[in-house]
Amino acid sequence: MKLIMLGAPGAGKGTQAEILSRELNIPTISTGNILRAAMKNGTPVGLKAKEYVESGKLVPDDVIIGIMEERLAEADCANGYILDGMPRTIPQAEALEKAGIDIDVALSIEISDEEIITRMSGRRTCADCSTTFHVVTNPPKVEGICDKCGGNLTIRKDDAAETVKARLDVYHAETEPLKAFYAERGKLRCVDNQPTIETTTDVIREALGL
Repeated sequence: MKLIMLGAPGAGKGTQAEILSRELNIPTISTGNILRAAMKNGTPVGLKAKEYVESGKLVPDDVIIGIMEERLAEADCANGYILDGMPRTIPQAEALEKAGIDIDVALSIEISDEEIITRMSGRRTCADCSTTFHVVTNPPKVEGICDKCGGNLTIRKDDAAETVKARLDVYHAETEPLKAFYAERGKLRCVDNQPTIETTTDVIREALGL
C-alpha cells in the first residue's frame, strides 16, 4: 500500500504513520530525514540539496522529488510506503505524479483548529532529555519537572499558540487544497480524530480496509 498522510500540524500524522508502518511492514518516508541522509551520503541530488541548505535557501521541489525517487527505488519500498511531509502543495503533488510516483490512498486526519491549539499549547518538553508531556492528557508527576530526568519543562517555540495559529494558516492555504486534488482522483479517505491514539488507529484501519 502506498499512502500519503494529510492533516494539520499536530493532528497526529507522525504517530499514526509509525503505527501503520509497523503493522503493514512498509517504511515511512519522511522528507526531512531522506534529505538529511542524501546530503550526508553525498548522493548527486544530495549534494545539490546541500548547496541550497548551506546558502539558507529552500530546497526546490525538483531536487526533493529527485531525492524521493532515489529513496523509493530502494528494496524496502517494494511493497509500499508512507509519505510523510510530502507533498505539501498541489505543485508538489503534480510533480510526484509526473515523476511516476504513485499513491493508493491519501489519508486525512480531520481535527478542528481549536483542538490543535489546545493540544499543542499544552505540550511541555524537557529542556534536558526532550521527553514530552501534556498538561491535560499526560501531565508530569510534579508540575514543570520532567519525570524521567528531573529537568525543567518548557514550551517549545513551535508549540506556542501564536506559532501554532501561523502554521495552521499556512496549512489551510497551501496543504489543505490537496484533499480536493486527491478526492478528484478517488484516492481521498478522511477520518475524524478520536479521543485516543488507539481509537484513531482503529478508524484508520477501518478506512483502509485493514
